[in-house]
Amino acid sequence: MIKLLVVEDDINTRKLMKVVLSSDGYEPILANNAEEALEKLASFKIDLIVMDIMMPGMDGFELTEKLRLDGCMIPILMVTAKETPMDVKHGFITGTDDYMVKPVDEDEMLLRIAALLRRSQIKNERKIEIKSVVLDYDTLSVTRGEEVVTLPQKEFQILFKLLSYPNQIFTRVQIMDDFWGLESESDPHTVDVHINRIRNRFHKYPEFEIVTIRGLGYKAVRKV
Repeated sequence: MIKLLVVEDDINTRKLMKVVLSSDGYEPILANNAEEALEKLASFKIDLIVMDIMMPGMDGFELTEKLRLDGCMIPILMVTAKETPMDVKHGFITGTDDYMVKPVDEDEMLLRIAALLRRSQIKNERKIEIKSVVLDYDTLSVTRGEEVVTLPQKEFQILFKLLSYPNQIFTRVQIMDDFWGLESESDPHTVDVHINRIRNRFHKYPEFEIVTIRGLGYKAVRKV
């Protein structure tokens, strides 16, 4: 069973989290502060952390930063009443993977948790399988039956990212930021060129499709 560490100092919120996560098939491990969270991490194989920011002693920002400095890459979802842009930015700088503001919509939280777990699994395995198609990050290759296509690095990275988050729309700016950097002098239409190359390579593949969302960007659709 997938174990989720809930770090929350409010007892009622902890109890609610336990009920919600258990009902969705997870095993919640509860901690009421950062120190107890570190003890739980040493005792259990934790798959994901749901963490409040405002806690006595070491707060969520400090705990996240400590975990990342120690080499812990467990996905972290911060849940907090702090919602200013600076708070959100601080959370991501310290190493959180996602951020929700209280009061939390339970269904949205479960969807975000599932997405983070899927992302983590893909990152660890470094492969995506869609029916008979396999994307291998280590070799930058796409295999379908006996056919093996090795892509230029950026083309592969874009395709891998889109297929890692099926049906999620990514803007050109997001893709540029991920693979060229916002300081790059490359034209944003460079993304269009790479997308078109990817489409030309795989237009006969029935397993997936790269779809243009007019005025926004692109998304991948898995046809399984």
